[in-house]
Order: sequence, then structure tokens, then C-alpha cells
Amino acid sequence: MLTCIIKYHIDPTKKAQFEHYSRNWCEAIPRCGADLIGYFAPHEGSSTLAYGIYNIESLAAYEQYREQLAADPIGQENYAFAQKEKFLLREERTFLKRVTTQGRELE
Repeated sequence: MLTCIIKYHIDPTKKAQFEHYSRNWCEAIPRCGADLIGYFAPHEGSSTLAYGIYNIESLAAYEQYREQLAADPIGQENYAFAQKEKFLLREERTFLKRVTTQGRELE
């Protein structure tokens, strides 16, 4: 199992658009094969950093998931919304593998 963390740099004057975008993914992401943990918008500190976090079985599963997401009606609508509103300035994806849980190592 891998955890994908998407780090977004957003326009701080368009936080509401990011929140709308995030809510749309809550339906599309699970339907397309990933286990959505959640989206996180700025609250204190930086007003430009936001995150999306989900689990995916493998990098091969991630490739299938991305194809399904691109074909999904809500996914297509959300991609178009982000292009139109220009609230995403940059995004970076990192894939992490959990090695411990509650102080115990995982195999």
C-alpha cells in the first residue's frame, strides 16, 4: 500500500475555489479506485499550502486510477474548473510507504 500526498500551492485569494474542487474529488476519487483520506486547506500559518492525501495499492494501480479519473465525468469537470479558475499554482506528488504504525514496524 502506498500513500500519495499531493502538495498544492494555491492562490490565497481563491481558497473557496480550492475547497469546492476538494469536495468534488470526495466522490470521484473513491469511485476510481483510491482510498481518499482527505483534502486539507490552509488554516493557520501558510495561506498558500494545501494537501490531498489518499492510499493506493501500487504504482500500477495508480496508473489505472489516473486513467479512470481522467474519464470520470466529475474528474473531467474538476480538471476544467481548475483550469478556468486558476487557483492551483503548482502541485507536487509524493508516494510514501508506511513502515511503522503506533510504534511497531510493518513488514
